[in-house]
Amino acid sequence: MKAVRFHAYGGIDVLEVEEVERPVPGPAQVLVEVRAAGIQPGETHIRTGALHARWPATFPSGQGSDLAGVVVETGPEVRGFAVGDEVLGFTHRRASQAEFVAVDDVNLVARPQGLPWDVAGSLYVAGTTAYATVFAVDPAPGDTVVVSGAAGGVGSLAVQLARRRGATVIGLASERNHAWLKERGVVPVAYGEGVAERIGQASGGRVDAFIDTFGDPYVELAVELGVRPERINTIRAWRSAARIGARTHGEGSAACAVVLGELARLAARGELVAPIARAYPLEQVREAFRDLEQGHTHGKIVLRP
Repeated sequence: MKAVRFHAYGGIDVLEVEEVERPVPGPAQVLVEVRAAGIQPGETHIRTGALHARWPATFPSGQGSDLAGVVVETGPEVRGFAVGDEVLGFTHRRASQAEFVAVDDVNLVARPQGLPWDVAGSLYVAGTTAYATVFAVDPAPGDTVVVSGAAGGVGSLAVQLARRRGATVIGLASERNHAWLKERGVVPVAYGEGVAERIGQASGGRVDAFIDTFGDPYVELAVELGVRPERINTIRAWRSAARIGARTHGEGSAACAVVLGELARLAARGELVAPIARAYPLEQVREAFRDLEQGHTHGKIVLRP
């Protein structure tokens, strides 16, 4: 089968699509023929070696955790899935950017009818991270929550989940994404110089919680706006969070099939919109990451094996 591999830390040019052995599922695993696999900013940092101390790579390394596809083989101890089932889920083995992937049955859920493949294959990391960030700041009716990177893969879901909790949500995003945010009931605010003043005007001077999906300097901005540290959550600015006692809940805090299944059902019913920026063939993995690394993507980028 074909799969994404890299043999050393480096830039986009170290990514290759290579012929490798098709995996054999273990006793409690299924083999999934992948229809869609989302890509993540964190994979860039792993590939360059920037996160070696936290998440080291072993070479040759594959890539990818998000996936959606069709079950083509099952292990003898698998329960709840059969050949031909359409599924979405995740693997922790950096292996989903491939034509086939062996997945633990506990990491899969059935694909709800009407859920597009691209959405299904890119929902795990962004969706569970957004879920965790909202849970961490615990918005309630009457609260005002600010979300940085509000039109990105995680932010676009976090603003909607916070709105479902009854909060007023202010989304920081470029002006080209303001109309989309308004359609979701979010108050859009442009980032850049003067953002604190603009947030103050939009919020009436009161911000109760802050979700940062972008990184520095938004933890400091949240403090400047008067948000208590326990109601600030960041998925990027870990050092800033440690310095002031803010939270750093991300994908790992909600990484389970139960949460993924609920998000998938919401998306299938149209109650959660998961925007797809672009989809690329697997062979164009370099182009996909070049697109991702330019930043300011509205929604997810997906590979289609």
